[in-house]
Amino acid sequence: MALDIRKICTFLEETHIEGGKAAPRPFNVVVVAAIIRNPWACKGFVEDLRPEIIRIVGPLSTEMTRRLKAQMPAETIEACGKAAAVGVNGEIEHASAMIHTLRFGNPFRDAIGGTNYLEFANTRNAPGALLSLPMMHKSENGKRSHFLTANFQIADAPHPDEIVIAIAAADGGRPHARIADRFQDIAEMDAEAALIVCRN
Repeated sequence: MALDIRKICTFLEETHIEGGKAAPRPFNVVVVAAIIRNPWACKGFVEDLRPEIIRIVGPLSTEMTRRLKAQMPAETIEACGKAAAVGVNGEIEHASAMIHTLRFGNPFRDAIGGTNYLEFANTRNAPGALLSLPMMHKSENGKRSHFLTANFQIADAPHPDEIVIAIAAADGGRPHARIADRFQDIAEMDAEAALIVCRN
């Protein structure tokens, strides 16, 4: 691939105990992160980012998704997300350009049977910074048990003229999730509001 990839890192996390209590089953998270040269580095302010977006993001997403599915089969994935971190010589917009397009999101979403938008983060960071990648359920956006965050670090990335692009997936929600879904809150608040109206 002529995508100026310096390296690809894969992170695997398997949780057996959470809060001092055994998980009902091992809870797994996979992160795949690609470190690429920032295509707009050293070019000053670039008005039109689209040519490089079209050149890079589709093939990159396809390759990253292939690698993620090799670690976690698509049929087991319940939550997902994406993130990008640009080096200090780049703009936040350069990180955003890599992930905020259907050309990046659709190959990943389609491969895992997702229907929601992909939760995201776009930041500027120095090498070795702790990067946070938020996730949510792949099809139920009010399912709070699947509001997750994958944290990872790459000791030598991003260089000032690089971008780290990452996707992540989890095979379940938090091991002992016990807060209500968003839809339950809505129903309860609607009922409370109706009761107040009746009393008035």
